[in-house]
Amino acid sequence: NNNDTASRAIDFLTLTRALKTTKRTGWVMRGVHEPESISDHMYRMSLMSMIASFSNGALDTNRCIKLALIHDLAEATVGDITPHCGVSDRDKHAMELETMERIRTMLGPMMGGDEMLALWKEYESGTTEEAKLLKDLDKIEMILQAQEYEAEGSHEQSLDQFFTSTEGKWRTEIGRAWAKEIVSRRNGQQKSNADSS
Repeated sequence: NNNDTASRAIDFLTLTRALKTTKRTGWVMRGVHEPESISDHMYRMSLMSMIASFSNGALDTNRCIKLALIHDLAEATVGDITPHCGVSDRDKHAMELETMERIRTMLGPMMGGDEMLALWKEYESGTTEEAKLLKDLDKIEMILQAQEYEAEGSHEQSLDQFFTSTEGKWRTEIGRAWAKEIVSRRNGQQKSNADSS
């Protein structure tokens, strides 16, 4: 009934509030002032997935946008776990899977719970063309944000690791092209900073 559906929907949406309030761990660890939240990252990644998939007719744009909206959803409960947090990939995956199964039950099939779990698993396995693109865009959004923090001077420690950790890891042509553009802008910024000092 409508009351039950409304209750489940609001329970789910309340759970997702943490995505808006949780700062991204990598930026916090590097001393970035006023770092973005998980949902800040997810929102721009959704826009990226929309424009990137439009430029490739072989990709399902709606699915790409859905993958972007879902890919970090489990972080609403488990938080933003990075490779530097001391949690194994296996444990991280298990905690996130548990959260996504809870969300599936919370929403039920009528409100897309099954689809959300399936999308999350698709992203995690990274085997479909859409998931490969999204894996790249996850990193692209991160290095673009790093480049912007550097340009603003809003970081206390070097953000080089965000660029070195992604170098040569691109799975798609779009990933390679966009990364090259971001790195080129970063190099230009660093050169102009060196020239003016």
